Amino acid sequence: MTELKDIEGFDWDKGNLYKNSGKHGVINKECEEVFKNIPLFINHDTDHSSTKEQRYQALGKSNKERYLFISFTIRKNRIRIISARDMSKNERKKYFEN
Repeated sequence: MTELKDIEGFDWDKGNLYKNSGKHGVINKECEEVFKNIPLFINHDTDHSSTKEQRYQALGKSNKERYLFISFTIRKNRIRIISARDMSKNERKKYFEN
């Protein structure tokens, strides 16, 4: 994914700062770690993209080997996390097959 080569960081604001930790127990640091660890699989999320904003889905792992599914977009060269949760059984299967 060529868009990630120009990323300057993450976009955390009051709208998404605590959303994933409260909902799914995933802290922001874990989300950021996923994008630094290998393997990382990213797909374009055509179902949730619009002409104004493209959305993506990532499958990856945190430094503590927590396997996460992350939905995100890119705004002004920053990754904005929309949702982060543990991978489902099917997502884990896909992750390990690749």
